[in-house]
Amino acid sequence: MAWLDYHLIRPYRAVPKRLLGMRKGAEKMQKRRKGVRGKRRAKPAAKSHVDRYRQDGPFTEDERLFSRSIQEPEMERVQAPTTERAARIQPPQDTTLRDPWRVFRIMGEFVDGFDALARVGPAVSVFGSARTARGDADYEAAVETCRLLAEAGFAVMTGAGPGIMEAGNRGARLGGGLSIGLNIELPFEQDVNRYVDLALTFRYFFVRKTMFVRYSEGFVIFPGGYGTMDELFEALTLIQTGKVHNFPLVIFNTRYHRSLIRWLKSTMLDGGKIGADDLEIIHFADDPEQAARIIIDAHRKRNGGNGRPTS
Repeated sequence: MAWLDYHLIRPYRAVPKRLLGMRKGAEKMQKRRKGVRGKRRAKPAAKSHVDRYRQDGPFTEDERLFSRSIQEPEMERVQAPTTERAARIQPPQDTTLRDPWRVFRIMGEFVDGFDALARVGPAVSVFGSARTARGDADYEAAVETCRLLAEAGFAVMTGAGPGIMEAGNRGARLGGGLSIGLNIELPFEQDVNRYVDLALTFRYFFVRKTMFVRYSEGFVIFPGGYGTMDELFEALTLIQTGKVHNFPLVIFNTRYHRSLIRWLKSTMLDGGKIGADDLEIIHFADDPEQAARIIIDAHRKRNGGNGRPTS
C-alpha cells in the first residue's frame, strides 16, 4: 500500500499544484507582455534618435558586432537574476572567440544581396533625409529626378524608408522603372515604403553600403542628416582613392549644402587636406533635369557613347 501511495497516488495529488503554478506563471507572463505592448503603444510612431547609452536588448547585429559589452547569449537578461544567482554567473569568454562565427551570417547577407541585385541592370542610388515631408520641395524634386532616371532606363535604389527614400521609389514607379529598397535592421522599426518593388533587409550596415556602391552607376544626394553625409563622404573617399571609376556624385540643393561646400573649400582645401581636383569629383544640381542629365551623360561616356542603359 505504501508503494502504491508513493508511486501512483502522490504524484496525481501534486498535479493541481503544478497546474496552479503554471497558470500563475502564465498570468505573470501575460501581464508582462501587456505592459510591454502598452509601453510600445505609448511611444511615438517615428523615433528620432537611439539611446546610445542603452544597456538592455534586443540588440541589432551591428550592435553585437561593434560592442564588446554585449554578451551572447542574452539569457541572463530574460529573468532578473537574484543576488545569489548573479554571484554564480561566471564571466564570459573573450568575445573575439565568437567573432569568426559571425562570418557565416555576414557571408549569407552578401550572398543574398549579390543574388538579388546582380540582374537588375544599371541603377542609381538616391539618399536623403527620412524626415522630409511629402509636399516638401526636396521631396517633389526627388520624385521628379527619379522619374526621369527611370524613364531613361535606370533602376532606382534607396534605403526603403520614408522621406526622400519614399520619394525616390515613388519616382521610379512613375517612370516605369524598377524600384529597389535596401532596408536596415534598426533598434526601432523602419517599415519599407509602399513604392518599393524589390525589398531587401540587411542586418549589417557595411553589407548594405557595399550593395549601394556595387550596383549603382552613381549617387544623388538630397538634403539629409548623418546617414546621408555618411554615404556622401564614403562615396567621395572611394572615388578619390580610385576604388570606383566614372562614378558621378550629384549633390542636390546647393542652398542647403552651401555651408558644407564653403567649409570644404575654405578649411579642407586651404588647409592642404585635399587637392583642387578632389572638389571636381562633386557635381551640383538645383533642378531634377540637371541632376538626371549628369547621371545619364556619365553613363553614356562610361559605355562609349551608347544611349539608353541596358542590363
